[in-house]
This record gives sequence, structure tokens and C-alpha cells, in this order.
Amino acid sequence: MKRNLSLHQYLILLTVMLTASFGDALLAHGMKQVGPVSLDHLERLMVAMTNLWVISGIVLLIGFFASYLTALSWADLTFVLPATSFSYVIIALLSHFWLHEHISLDRWLGILLIVCGVGFVANGPPLTEHVVPESEIV
Repeated sequence: MKRNLSLHQYLILLTVMLTASFGDALLAHGMKQVGPVSLDHLERLMVAMTNLWVISGIVLLIGFFASYLTALSWADLTFVLPATSFSYVIIALLSHFWLHEHISLDRWLGILLIVCGVGFVANGPPLTEHVVPESEIV
């Protein structure tokens, strides 16, 4: 079956990927500024909730959730979730170049493996069509 996604649907999938990636990166950056949060020191959680990087990350992750729900309304989970896996590449690049995190060769290979797997899944239809046998039609 041929995939018939509109430009709007492609933009929704792109929004899912970008908001997830940048939301997670902003959240990580903010939490590195705040420091460890534990149940023994919950006041740090309140400090985290006032950090602009954390707030920005949360806002983007809310946008991710809204666009993710939108995508799931017209496509199968097995199509949408792998499509969002491309955000792993964006997250890895942001982590390495912006957050200056070391990413081992094993992690890069794992990301490459995920992207290759996504390529196989992306060739399928976005929505499974259920054929109803004629005997069940009333």
C-alpha cells in the first residue's frame, strides 16, 4: 500500500521529532544547572521549576505530547513511534555539540542501528487497513 501523507502530516511528524529533541536537551541543560534532586531535598525541585531552561524544556515537551497525540489520531503507533526515533540523532548531536557530553562509539552505533530499523518500518503504510469479510457485513 502506498503512503498518502499530506504536507500537514509530515509537518506534524517533524514537530514531534523537533519538540522531543529540543525539549529533552533544554531540560537536561537546566537540570545540570540545578543539580541533583532527591526526595530528601525537595526544595531543589522548586528551584528546578523556576529555571528558564527547565521551563522551556517542559513547554516544548508539552508541544511534543500534543503533536504526538495528533499524529496518533491518523496513524498507527507502529508508524509514529519509529518516525520519532529520528529524534535520537538530533538528541545525540545536541548532547555532543551543545551539552558537551561524551557519546561513546557503542552509542553512536546503537543510534545508527535504530535509524536503519526505522528505515524498514517507514516503508509500510501509516495506518493499518482492516478488511471486513463479506460474511460479517450486515
